[in-house]
Amino acid sequence: MTVRSLVLRYAAFAIVATLANLGVQRLVLAPGSEGVTFALAVGAGTFVGLVTKYSLDKKWIFYDDGTGVKAHGHKFSLYTAMGLVTTVIFWGIETFFWLIWQTDAMRELGAIIGLSIGYYIKFHLDQRFVFTDKRLEVVA
Repeated sequence: MTVRSLVLRYAAFAIVATLANLGVQRLVLAPGSEGVTFALAVGAGTFVGLVTKYSLDKKWIFYDDGTGVKAHGHKFSLYTAMGLVTTVIFWGIETFFWLIWQTDAMRELGAIIGLSIGYYIKFHLDQRFVFTDKRLEVVA
């Protein structure tokens, strides 16, 4: 895979996962955006985005062909663990934007900025610690 195709594919999958995340957040926030509802929205969106991104990365970025509950369980656990640090970045920036501007547009902008930074870091963590069965071949 070329660097360009890797970056484009990874970015496209990040966008898909981000849209899934924000779509779920909007659904949860539809009745209102009080504290508990906001926390539920962020948590539910994060989970949906995580599962979406894992599925896409596993197959189309790292070409991991492991199957079965044991293989998926182990990899998904590692993938989730690598995502904990990056999730703190994402939640922190999204929450900061919400607290400062108190608008959905700015909350979503904060989410997009946080997710972008987090996905960049997460790619490198996943490559080094999660999808280690095959070395990702990237050519210039």
